[in-house]
Amino acid sequence: MKIALISMEVIPGRPDLNAAAMCAKIAEARAAHADLALFPALSLSGLFLGGVWKQEPFLRDLADYAEEIAAAAEGITVVFGNAAAAESCTSIRRTLMEARDGVLREVAHSPLDSTGNNFTPLLYELPNENIILAADASPFPTCLGADTLADMARGKGTEIFYINAFGLQDKGKTVYTFPGRAYVFHANGECVLMTAAYTEGMTVVDTDALPSPASSPTETPIAPIHRMLRCGVQKFLARIHMERVVIGISGGIDSAVAAALYVDAIGAENVLLVNMPSRFNSATTKGLAAQLAENLGCRHMIVPIEESVTHTVEQLTTAPIMGKCASEGEHLTISSFVRENMQARDRSGRVLAAVAAAWGAGFTCNANKAESTVGYATLYGDQAGFLSALADLWKYQVYDLARYLNDTVYGREVIPQGIIDIVPSAELSDAQNVDEGKGDPIRYPYHDHLFRAFAENNETPEEILEYYAKNTLEAQIGCAEGLVAAYFPTAADFIADLEHWWGLYTGMAVAKRIQSPPLLSVSGCAYGSDHPESQIGAYETLRYRALKEQLLQK
Repeated sequence: MKIALISMEVIPGRPDLNAAAMCAKIAEARAAHADLALFPALSLSGLFLGGVWKQEPFLRDLADYAEEIAAAAEGITVVFGNAAAAESCTSIRRTLMEARDGVLREVAHSPLDSTGNNFTPLLYELPNENIILAADASPFPTCLGADTLADMARGKGTEIFYINAFGLQDKGKTVYTFPGRAYVFHANGECVLMTAAYTEGMTVVDTDALPSPASSPTETPIAPIHRMLRCGVQKFLARIHMERVVIGISGGIDSAVAAALYVDAIGAENVLLVNMPSRFNSATTKGLAAQLAENLGCRHMIVPIEESVTHTVEQLTTAPIMGKCASEGEHLTISSFVRENMQARDRSGRVLAAVAAAWGAGFTCNANKAESTVGYATLYGDQAGFLSALADLWKYQVYDLARYLNDTVYGREVIPQGIIDIVPSAELSDAQNVDEGKGDPIRYPYHDHLFRAFAENNETPEEILEYYAKNTLEAQIGCAEGLVAAYFPTAADFIADLEHWWGLYTGMAVAKRIQSPPLLSVSGCAYGSDHPESQIGAYETLRYRALKEQLLQK
């Protein structure tokens, strides 16, 4: 038997487009003398459809298009994923359909979980064959990997033919990529086929002559993340019909990685870099920003903001406040902190927005996950943009991606080493002078892991404090040994730091996150739909208070 594993882009909510693509793929499989064509789960509908799943006319169309697929399955067996109302009509079930010569029948089904919390492929054991067909519709990174499929093949003692959906789907502001990869496993668990991720295509496998075992390439953990981000950027831009992108560059690591990623994804000719220095930006970072633009070979501009920020400060401090409630001669006072935020908002809300409009583009948000966790990004400022590609990457992953882009993707130093080496800093005041070694208040080697414990492992201050009391914190959260003692000489220092960041994570940062741009999910625990939250603020449990008192008394 010859089985065609078909990786196709599934357009969510468009069964008309998906059915047309499937019919074309069926003809292609027939021309390749395949006996059976296997499509992904939910290949007619897509997975993340929001309220569309409640629309009876849509479900009716899915049934009608399934009949169209059955009619196209002339002289070839077609197995594909669909969805239908459950018997109670109060829920939806995923179905796996087998079609041939106009005849359609259901061969497997399971409840639909469109929340993104539980993904399992639909399995169909072919009659009189030692073969299981596995049709999946799972996004990165929750889709089944080679190890899981190998275990399934060994456990069942059967050959596994697996295909996943390909493309981009979203749950509102949280955007997911589907890798569309095909696998074939021998009954002994050996992988004999693994196709490239994020590509459409068809692979025909003869079950009587399986390929030799395929070795999985050795690669760094950041490599699949880069592939996912690259595809996600391309597909998102195509979806919103945007060809050009404007990126604000500071000479720092986040904007540099964003620039290199977008140039890799859509080409240097479609990217415009804008450096917007104030009097607090050092010659070092301005030089690094210029070097980045030159290395990437894309257009760039320098738009200083000092004059406009100063003008705004003068306007606000000299304009009188009027009205019955106002005091005589009342004026606003602009603190240094407010001026810092004004710079960030001036860059995004004024310069980047205007440049993007003039150039027929959108501008990016370059925030990383550590910043989003504690709100270390200015609302309506550097947290603005049409897409936040790096928002589900911790700071150490941003650095890993920078090195990978240089070493593997470009094969040369496009991101200057100076950007990788320099202390991370927003450069919004003299207190953040990079030439003096001053930078962000976040100590990333430790706080990256602490924040990840909050956001991805659902750890609370009580649990963090218990680990600290037992001297197991570094092992529990995964940071380097010795960091806690180096950063926090006393328990009081440690507790103050913990409460500061937890207060921000559960407080102001929530308000910022729910107003932030769409983001690409890397971890499966991205802010947005994967991370339900409420603006309820911090809470100290009884156990936390007791532990805190014990530690402070020592």
